[in-house]
Amino acid sequence: MPSFIDFLDVLGVAVFAVSGALVASRKEMDLVSFGLLASLTGIGGGTLRDLLLDQPVFWIEQPYYLVTCLIVAILVYFTAHVFQRRFIILLWADAIGVAAFSVMGAEVALRSGANELVAIVMGMMTATFGGLARDVVCAEPVLIMRKELYATCAMAGATVYVGVAALEASFIISALAGFTVAFALRAGGIHWGWTLPPYKTRPGRDYE
Repeated sequence: MPSFIDFLDVLGVAVFAVSGALVASRKEMDLVSFGLLASLTGIGGGTLRDLLLDQPVFWIEQPYYLVTCLIVAILVYFTAHVFQRRFIILLWADAIGVAAFSVMGAEVALRSGANELVAIVMGMMTATFGGLARDVVCAEPVLIMRKELYATCAMAGATVYVGVAALEASFIISALAGFTVAFALRAGGIHWGWTLPPYKTRPGRDYE
C-alpha cells in the first residue's frame, strides 16, 4: 500500500479526532469523555463503511488508528484552553477531515470491489458519519444540517476522485484532485456561506 494512502487515512482520523475533542472541551468533559468523542468522530465513519462493505473494521485490524485518536484527545485536553475560538478551529478541522475521508472512503470501497456509484456513497458516509455521531451525542447543532455546503463537498470530492482514478491516474493525483475539490467547497461554505438552492415550500393545490 503506498505511503500516501496511509498518510491521508491517518490525517482524516487525526483531524476528525481533533474536532471531537474540541467539542468535548466546549462541553467541559473529563479526559475519558475526550477519548470517547475523539474516537467516535475519528473512526466512526470508517467503521460504518467497513461494516456496510462486509470487510474487517480497519481500526480493529490496525489499532494505531485508535491510538491516534487517544493521543489527540490527551493533547487537546491539555491545550484546548490556549485556543480562544475553538468553534472556528473545529469547523476547519472538520473540513480537512471531510476532504480526506471523502477520498479514502471511496478508495477503500473501490479496493473492496464496489462499483463507482457505491464508492461515491461510501466516500460520503465515511466523511460525514463521524461528525454526525459527534454532534448528536453531544446535543450540538449538527454540522451536516447547516445551510452551507457540507455533504455536497464530500460527494463532490468522492466523485472527482473516482472520476480521475477511472482515467488511470495515479492515486496521488486522484486523491489530491478529490481532496482539493472537497476542501475548496467546504472552505467556501465556511467562509462565504456557499449553499445549494434550498427547497421552497409552495401552497398545496385544491381538488374538487
